[in-house]
Amino acid sequence: MTSGFLNSGFFGGLAFRVLLFLSLALLPLGLIAVLQNREIADRSRDAAELSLIAVTEQASATERTAMQEAVGAAEALASIIKLVRDDPEECSKFLNSYKGGSSLYRFVGFIEVNGMMECSSTFKPMDLSESETLAEALESGQRSISTVEVGAVTGIPVVLVNVPVFDDGTLIGLVAISLSRNELEQPVDEIASAGPLSLITFNARGDILTSEQDRTVAKKELPTGYELAQLTANKRQVFSGTSTAGAERIYAVVPLVSGSVFALSSWSPNTPLLQTDFSGRLSALLPFAMWASSLIVAFWALNRLAIKHIRKLGRQMRHFALNRTLPRKVLGENVPHEIFAMESAFLGMANSILQDEAKLEDSLRAKNILLKEVHHRVKNNLQLISSIMNMQIRQAPTDENRFVLQRLQDRILSLATVHKNLYQGDEMTRVDGGHLIREIVSRNLAVGLSSSAGISVVQDYDNIMIGPDDAAPLTLLVSEAVTNALKYAPQDRPGDCRIEIGLKYIASERAQLRVLNTTGGTVDDRGTGLGSRLIHAFARQLNGELEIIEEGETYTLELNFPVPLKDKIVYDY
Repeated sequence: MTSGFLNSGFFGGLAFRVLLFLSLALLPLGLIAVLQNREIADRSRDAAELSLIAVTEQASATERTAMQEAVGAAEALASIIKLVRDDPEECSKFLNSYKGGSSLYRFVGFIEVNGMMECSSTFKPMDLSESETLAEALESGQRSISTVEVGAVTGIPVVLVNVPVFDDGTLIGLVAISLSRNELEQPVDEIASAGPLSLITFNARGDILTSEQDRTVAKKELPTGYELAQLTANKRQVFSGTSTAGAERIYAVVPLVSGSVFALSSWSPNTPLLQTDFSGRLSALLPFAMWASSLIVAFWALNRLAIKHIRKLGRQMRHFALNRTLPRKVLGENVPHEIFAMESAFLGMANSILQDEAKLEDSLRAKNILLKEVHHRVKNNLQLISSIMNMQIRQAPTDENRFVLQRLQDRILSLATVHKNLYQGDEMTRVDGGHLIREIVSRNLAVGLSSSAGISVVQDYDNIMIGPDDAAPLTLLVSEAVTNALKYAPQDRPGDCRIEIGLKYIASERAQLRVLNTTGGTVDDRGTGLGSRLIHAFARQLNGELEIIEEGETYTLELNFPVPLKDKIVYDY
């Protein structure tokens, strides 16, 4: 489909081709899957949830009926008990006869607010003020349903229904009806295949009232991440979760007594009630089949029309970036117009880059040669000046004149050394500070230190690359510092005098120059103070921090200065 009318005009564009294939692939998915499958899936899910709720209600019908009747009876007795509570005997007869009307009731009684029970179906007065369950019911003043492992009256596990009794708005006691929990639970030996894995009832506080299975089994089927008290909404609900035993489960919650009692059933995800029929499964698989076919068509279209050519163009660009050579073969005429235009633009750009790089390389080579020649000529001129000064030194009339000219000659030779290192190095924008200082120090020691002086010289340098703007003041400062060290170091005490020169990194972009010498406590009266002023001036030019330390017979010069990777601002001195 990459020939014919698709090669001309608008129809040859990549956008049209991609849109055409994607439209053909997504049309059935949009019309069928979205409109039909969603409706089928929603109906199937709703039907499955209704089935779980219906079975849960059916399974908990006994508990629902018993607890609703008990609540209704207790509320009815709450209205009657106010008329007969003053006569405990008649009241007890009435409650005993009422208890006999239901086989589920194990006890019916009226408990006063002080915890005393004189009116009950047992005809026995009892003090229940120590019962925590009754104390909580009296304190809340509301209807409550709870479970007791050992009933205070019956001595068996019971479900206790408490309804408050009010007289003129004042709480006067509770009507309590206890139901046999064993008869409500009705344990079964084997759960039917279509039934829940577990079924429990619980109250509004989240306390389990009854369980159709063993309580240990039932607790393992409770959902993790949920408290039972969080599931006490007065509506039916179905949700999925993980049991405390770590198994995937589906849970259904049904209210049995409004606001008081609820049923929770646990189901396996593979329960038949959640399985759809074959047509439902086919409808669920249809969107995936259509989605897969759409991807295949879209991938084939994009790969044939764009991805293959774009990858080839990318390989050409990477090859040019690495080797600076143009591709031998072009993509061809059957590619989309956009990619063909990209290739043409790339070839034009590559040719332009090659031409510009050739011009820049020629220009850079010429400038490098010129710059090296400048440094070489400057070095030669400085050495010429040094030679002239050497002649002048030999003709100087006094030692003082010769000393001044020698100091000046040392400074000129230090500058010549900087220019020599710049034109001899491969990188003319940076020079190795350690190598430069070692050369300056060696020359000064050769001139100012005799072989019989007995002074120990220690040098320690890091390879620190510095710019030309810093190299000149650094070498001049070192020359002045070493000259001063040689000047004041005693040369008449062999083995007891030393000079230490070091250049070390102290941070990522900061270095320290350190010059130490022994003094011997002598002072040369020929000094004019120029060297000290020059050292301070060069330190300011390096933007450094200069510190002079005199301790006993040692004199230490420390200079901390920046060595940035980029050019820095240099202050005039």
